[in-house]
Amino acid sequence: MNSLPGKAALSLCRRAAAGGMRVLVAPPGRPTGGVQADRAALQAVRVCHSGTNQKGSVYTKKRGYDITRNPHLNKGMAFTLEERLQLGIHGLIPPCFLSQDVQVLRVMKSYETRTNPLDKYILLMTLQDRNEKLFYRVLTSDIEEFMPIVYTPTVGLACQQYGLAFRRPRGLFITIHDRGHIATMLNSWPEDDIKAIVVTDGERILGLGDLGSYGMGIPVGKLALYTACGGVSPQQCLPVLLDVGTDNQALLDDPLYIGLKHKRIRGKEYDELIDEFMQAVTDKYGMNCLIQFEDFANSNAFRILNKYRNRYCTFNDDIQGTASVAVAGIFAALKITKNTLLNHTFVFQGAGEAAMGIAHLLMMAMAKEGVSREDAAKKIWMVDSKGLIVKGRGNLNHEKAEFAHEHPHLKTLEEVVQTIKPTAIIGVAAIGGAFTEKIIKDMASFNERPIIFALSNPTSKAECTAEQCYKLTEGRGIFASGSPFNKVTLADGRTFFPGQGNNAYVFPGVALGVIACRVRHISEDIFLTTAEAIADMVTEEHLAEGRLYPPLSTIREVSFKIAVKVVTYAYKHNIASVYPEPKDKEAFVLSQIYSSDYDSFTLDTYNWPQEAMNVQDV
Repeated sequence: MNSLPGKAALSLCRRAAAGGMRVLVAPPGRPTGGVQADRAALQAVRVCHSGTNQKGSVYTKKRGYDITRNPHLNKGMAFTLEERLQLGIHGLIPPCFLSQDVQVLRVMKSYETRTNPLDKYILLMTLQDRNEKLFYRVLTSDIEEFMPIVYTPTVGLACQQYGLAFRRPRGLFITIHDRGHIATMLNSWPEDDIKAIVVTDGERILGLGDLGSYGMGIPVGKLALYTACGGVSPQQCLPVLLDVGTDNQALLDDPLYIGLKHKRIRGKEYDELIDEFMQAVTDKYGMNCLIQFEDFANSNAFRILNKYRNRYCTFNDDIQGTASVAVAGIFAALKITKNTLLNHTFVFQGAGEAAMGIAHLLMMAMAKEGVSREDAAKKIWMVDSKGLIVKGRGNLNHEKAEFAHEHPHLKTLEEVVQTIKPTAIIGVAAIGGAFTEKIIKDMASFNERPIIFALSNPTSKAECTAEQCYKLTEGRGIFASGSPFNKVTLADGRTFFPGQGNNAYVFPGVALGVIACRVRHISEDIFLTTAEAIADMVTEEHLAEGRLYPPLSTIREVSFKIAVKVVTYAYKHNIASVYPEPKDKEAFVLSQIYSSDYDSFTLDTYNWPQEAMNVQDV
């Protein structure tokens, strides 16, 4: 192999003696700032799980172009000469032999030439379509750099432009017109061993609203993180878009729109589609197949979750995943405020699925501290588009009514904050700038350490920026956001690294644990356990920097630890269905983790004794 500048910087994949975890370490004294090819080499795959079955060869009947055009099999210029000859691809690939690490550097070189986040997204998705293992190797080489591209906030832009960015089909598009035939449609998917499905109907994509079939970018992005952060095998994942139409008139008028061009079908037909989908999935892939609902509108999200949560292995990430990561941030904040949940009053900007999910998980956590559900609810106030939710206000649904208190009606969030004087405000309504300068200053005036969570996505919908929070509170604010913000340096020289309350801390680890031990139903306790686990990983050093979550660079370790805790919880509460119970839970989870290492396709060749191979002649 030709020498490469900076190649010596690669301290490649040293196996930890304890088995299975690979850590790539940069030599001391080298720079880590900036997205450079050298940085990719230096930081490549900080922590990536590697399965235990990487020795030996993989056999495939495919030959020629079927190899190079299959992203599961293709290794590009990493195929050896022997593999190229045996697989019939010699001459179809340039006469160059590269290691996977050099391929990562080549991708990074190309990545650096793109300045537009959407162009970077398209480059990475094209790589995923061409060479799956290299795609995940690149993602795990610097998860902090790439997560904002394959997930929020760039995935929101990608969904808006999905028709133009569409290169190659990923996932399964099932429409309202396919009712009665969904089982047949599932047979179109090339993989049979599906363990996880992320499904959306595209009605509430992030904070962007109804994007119809363009919403497919969300299941694709989520499942990429199942693998990159959690280690779930990509061939066991299936993204699904349920297309029932769209109420977005701009899409209906767009001749280039790639979905059904009619208003959304609702009511009985919609419910029958969901019912048939759930039945068809479990008939084909088993009752243990994990089904994650994603970006459904409020009107459907709660009732679908309540309808299926005790019948199938399912959860809603917008409700339960958001709740878990937000409550994890609250738990971490308690380490700063040095008190308990019962000492706090929470005001939510928004009363949708995210707000309800967080509120209910907070109530569960308070119940563990010894208060009733009713008393816990009194600590939580909610503000929706009509103002403060109070008793006597008309048209309150069941979810909102639980948090309606005896209080005069207030119209604005500013009035609510001034009157209620909460210790924590949590924004989940996707109203950009909702936390005004007055609100933030008010929070700082009656709290020594105000908790301010601007959790709406994407960045344009954030209730305030990290800089606004830290500067207006003079560095006393305890801040977390849904989308990433850069570090903030105050005039006195203090630097804060804003905590990103990213659901990616939750769903990959939960999914890995659930899949590993085949949990039949996912209880709320699992998400509370996950929140506690994430908060436990936040150190005093992290808190001093303003971080309420472990650094994103450690997210694979976080996901692994969550998966082990989920497996431990599942066996303790008899909800696992893999028997016998593994004694070493860590080794058990580790054995099921996907590796981005290339497989060998070299044929198993050998000779018999010479006398046994003598050719008989006439």
